[in-house]
Amino acid sequence: MTGPDLGPSQQFAARLAGRMTLAEKAGQMAQPEKNSITPDEVAEFGIGSVLSGGGGNPDPNTPQGWAEMVGEFLAGARRSRLGIPVLYGTDAVHGHSNVHGATMFPHNVGLGATGDAGLIERVYRATARETAATGARWDFAPTVAVALDPRWGRTYESFGDDPELVAKLGAAAVRGLHGGDLSDPGAVLACLKHYVGDGGTAWGSVVRPEWTEWWTGWGPAWQIDQGDTRSDEATLRSVHLRPYADGIAAGALSVMASYSSWNGAKLHGHRYLLTDVLKGELGFPGFVVSDWMGVDQLHPDPRMAVVAALAAGIDMVMVPFEWRRFIANVVAAVESGDVPLERVDDAVRRILTVKHAMGLFADDGGEPPPVETVGSPGHRSLARDAAAASAVLLRNAGGILPLGPGPVAVAGAGADDVGLQCGGWTVAWQGGAGPITPGTTIVDGLREAGVEVVAEGRAPVGLAVVAESPYAEGIGDRADLVLSDDDVALVARLRERVDRLVLVVLSGRPLVLDEVAAQCDAIVAAWLPGSEGAGVADVLTGAVPFRGRLPRAWPGDGPSAGWERGHGLAS
Repeated sequence: MTGPDLGPSQQFAARLAGRMTLAEKAGQMAQPEKNSITPDEVAEFGIGSVLSGGGGNPDPNTPQGWAEMVGEFLAGARRSRLGIPVLYGTDAVHGHSNVHGATMFPHNVGLGATGDAGLIERVYRATARETAATGARWDFAPTVAVALDPRWGRTYESFGDDPELVAKLGAAAVRGLHGGDLSDPGAVLACLKHYVGDGGTAWGSVVRPEWTEWWTGWGPAWQIDQGDTRSDEATLRSVHLRPYADGIAAGALSVMASYSSWNGAKLHGHRYLLTDVLKGELGFPGFVVSDWMGVDQLHPDPRMAVVAALAAGIDMVMVPFEWRRFIANVVAAVESGDVPLERVDDAVRRILTVKHAMGLFADDGGEPPPVETVGSPGHRSLARDAAAASAVLLRNAGGILPLGPGPVAVAGAGADDVGLQCGGWTVAWQGGAGPITPGTTIVDGLREAGVEVVAEGRAPVGLAVVAESPYAEGIGDRADLVLSDDDVALVARLRERVDRLVLVVLSGRPLVLDEVAAQCDAIVAAWLPGSEGAGVADVLTGAVPFRGRLPRAWPGDGPSAGWERGHGLAS
């Protein structure tokens, strides 16, 4: 699949841009967060896009609530002088994941373990339909980072550490989001992110500008996320650029710039990589959007930060709060000659071209999927299948798996907790433990299969489920990946009262299991399987065979050493 023929859309965009005032052009380049702007202000200033950040939910947070919230902003845009439609964006990174009741699919690291481009396309097609059902037509996904260091808090957003795998699955995600026709009201605009090299940053290389209070307020959490990728250009191209070329070939029309740097130069201000390479060499015809307050990191003077970003090739700015100031700064920068009008016109034409190609200007563009699509049984069944396909069997000594119907002693909070299964970017930015959204747990699936789940006393088989606490972005940067003392103790206690022990690991990345691996007869990497944890039980009980393979190497010096990328035992 390639993108639509953009010739007619480009002609339309050029004509419309010719009717716009400079302030209206600046408004099209602005993307405020939904809590910082009203639908009436969208109409007054001709705003180009509105977004929900992680946890940017309506009250009540229901699919219908989302549809009504987004609909109000869409209606506001129609009341603007030129009636240019607003493009509503959201982080639907593993399903429409901000929405309570949406289908939560496995995070990308789990999907990478499937290696199945057809499955990934179906998962992202379902994500698009649930997203479009609420009126949002832009998904800040897929992440096509090649994550090299598992200490990175975004590791689970990546399909793996192999550029070829990431490129193949990233392109499949684009095809799934767009469907067969991007102008269909059930299609959602993909956004390749984060351009480029964000998966290759060095530990301890993060330099947060002291004038950006939003970031400094989080303390020392960021250690590798938003850091510096230190490599020669040949490595940057062969490892990190490859997935963008394949994603663009698949039809991607939006790209998000990375917070990270390349050899000390911030990507948000990198003209060579954004303009010369992406738009020139790769022929990218769409538009480049900044990340959340990413432009602010370029200069302490907000106007000079905007000048630097636009000169580099940023087309739309995720402001997300000071959008009035942004519009004023764009206008002032053009009037003073700091930013050529031609650069603004190019950015606006790119944005309008994509909107037209999406059918947003159509008087009768058809009906979006019904709101009942969100969390539908068919999508939950697909999510269960994906959870099963993503599980990797790392060890199965003596053929202990699949489990039989007899008693199984189950321990660990992750065994019966939807929030821990889902991880970050679930309802809230950082996610959370507990019943934060509807779903099925591993214990639910075991009981459905007829397994006798016991909590106390001796049993022939034990099942320990250890889980990372949910996190997102730099909050999840970890200096070491060892199990917590509590998890080590949990495994030891369960081992004492069972004859044979199965360990299931719920995590966004490989964890060092050396302290417990020798006690375990079977070990399963279940990643972050999403809302349908019963899919993990399907492989544990043999209802579905194990077929996942490690999308990245698994660290360890002891009993868990030697699990390289591609490892996985057929059941």
